[in-house]
Amino acid sequence: MAEMTEIRSMTVLPAVREDIVLTTEDGLELVGELALPASGEVTATLITLHPLPTHGGFMDSHVFRKAAWRLPHLANVAVIRFNTRGTTSPRGTSEGQFEEGVGERADARAAVEFAVARGLPHRWLVGWSFGTELALMHGSELDVEGAILLSPPLHRAQPSDLEAWAATGKPVTALVPEHDDFLKPDEARERFAPLTQLELIPVEGAKHLWVGEPYVRIVLDAIVERVAPDSAPLPTEVPADIVD
Repeated sequence: MAEMTEIRSMTVLPAVREDIVLTTEDGLELVGELALPASGEVTATLITLHPLPTHGGFMDSHVFRKAAWRLPHLANVAVIRFNTRGTTSPRGTSEGQFEEGVGERADARAAVEFAVARGLPHRWLVGWSFGTELALMHGSELDVEGAILLSPPLHRAQPSDLEAWAATGKPVTALVPEHDDFLKPDEARERFAPLTQLELIPVEGAKHLWVGEPYVRIVLDAIVERVAPDSAPLPTEVPADIVD
């Protein structure tokens, strides 16, 4: 039997990783990465929308980085990460400048259109913090199956945005940390009322940034349970000889 090793915070599992450039309808180039299952079989596709770039959010924000490192191998899930306009990461800097979630509508659209053009199936938006605002404000009109929201602050999204999502009937799940800095579970239930099909999951002990491997595992398990349920829950160990 192969020797097994625990999946840890810096574990990188096999995948086909490709640097990509997204072109927006207003002519900007956004840098990103596509991580695909090495098997070539894609069960679902995550289009990730990162936290607030003016407060350190970018495509490498840790939950999304770990999703790209793990989910292609563990669940045959493709992961698209990219820097919204004006955002910098080790991958590079996307053109343009931060536009408070308004101009970023074109960024989200470009990412979804890229996934469609590449034939990536079962597309889901996964937003975190500011990224949930982009998903809520702009995602209902996009060619996706649903959305998963991590730590939604509801600072920019309006009741009309929630109503637009409700009208689609597409599934939306929100993971709300017990100790979130901006929106805790009880208030979230009230403010998300217009989004009638929302599945709200309070996460005991968690904080806005999902720091700590136990919380990362909760998030990734919840994502996979919705987009690739046959692969949930995710294993916590893998053969040692496949770890990068």
